[in-house]
Amino acid sequence: MALKTGTSAAPPLSDRALNRATLERQLLLRRSEALSPKDAVAHLLGLQAQNVGPPYFALWSRLSGFRPEALAELMESREVVRMVTMRSTLHTHTAADALTLRPLVQPARGRELHAFRSGLTGVDTERLAVLARGLVEERPHTMKELREALGREWPHADPFALSVAARCVLPLVQVTPRGVWGRSGKVALTTLEHWLGATRATAPARETAPTRATAPATERGPAPAQVLTPAPAPDETVLRYLRAFGPASVKDMQTWAGLTRLGVVFERLRPRLAVFRDERGTELFDLPDAVRPDEDAPAPPRFLPEFDNVLLSHADRSRLVPAAHKGRSWSGNQAHRTLLVDGFLAGIWRIEETKGGGALLTVQAFDALGRAQRASVAEEGARLLAGMTSATDYDVRFGEFVDQG
Repeated sequence: MALKTGTSAAPPLSDRALNRATLERQLLLRRSEALSPKDAVAHLLGLQAQNVGPPYFALWSRLSGFRPEALAELMESREVVRMVTMRSTLHTHTAADALTLRPLVQPARGRELHAFRSGLTGVDTERLAVLARGLVEERPHTMKELREALGREWPHADPFALSVAARCVLPLVQVTPRGVWGRSGKVALTTLEHWLGATRATAPARETAPTRATAPATERGPAPAQVLTPAPAPDETVLRYLRAFGPASVKDMQTWAGLTRLGVVFERLRPRLAVFRDERGTELFDLPDAVRPDEDAPAPPRFLPEFDNVLLSHADRSRLVPAAHKGRSWSGNQAHRTLLVDGFLAGIWRIEETKGGGALLTVQAFDALGRAQRASVAEEGARLLAGMTSATDYDVRFGEFVDQG
């Protein structure tokens, strides 16, 4: 967001101050002893969940005494769900947040659908939504099954584009046991409303698409994506985002949500917000009563899963990622599990099973760690292995990863 007149008068916040504030909001400066796993998922506005493990590891690093079974039980009782929301990626949300956040980010699903328009020529997405809903609400379908079923209706369309269209026009949730700790299962989908037993706030679906006088179906691209439940006003979500990720700029929240044009919302809320500027002069917003710890507050080492939202939810990641380490949490398309030392990205890690029921945690630090830092990382690593594996014997080692490809 461009620097506004008068922003220079806003109090400055250093990158270290932003780091400590963000860690505090993210429950990473100190683990919460008060929040339940469900409350933590709600506070964080969801957990990145492209793989099964990340939500569990994310909560272990944020909650005192967290057990993976606690989140697994929430998934099986349908109090939390796993679905595509922000940035077109899978997230674990509370049921209540899934019902409101998915409609909020629906415009992004429309843009995603538009990107596949060449493979959807002649496809009426209103009819596709009706057919796909009937399929997945009769029984959960895999994406392959959806492609095959929809392909029988539109044999000349791109099969992959058809399945993407279904995901865009319908709020599809992955049903359990997928995503449950210690269990496995194929990705099978039904609608969020059907999974939760909620009532859709829409008119009855039409069995066929309405007649259009504009162009023959074979010449049309996809119709706009359907918003299947009313989208809430974004104001409350902005406030919740700041409580979990602030202080933050307009572009920061747009990056988190995958949305655009949120500046007008921040302007509407400006009288209720505190305003700061970062080291580069960017205007930042925050809740007046939010905690902003001293920049020298101690930050213990934290082991984060791949795709943790704390590293993905700001346009400017300087508050957590030193310039020298930008891009080092990725290798090609592979995201690494990350390590924070003194609050900043400092390395990557992985766990391997060893013979005899053991587990090995390998830490690859980007820079040399001091003796005290190394000891605290090793201690936290041992706690991670004890809390998140069933190993009877475990070890923490420092060094580069061995290529197993």
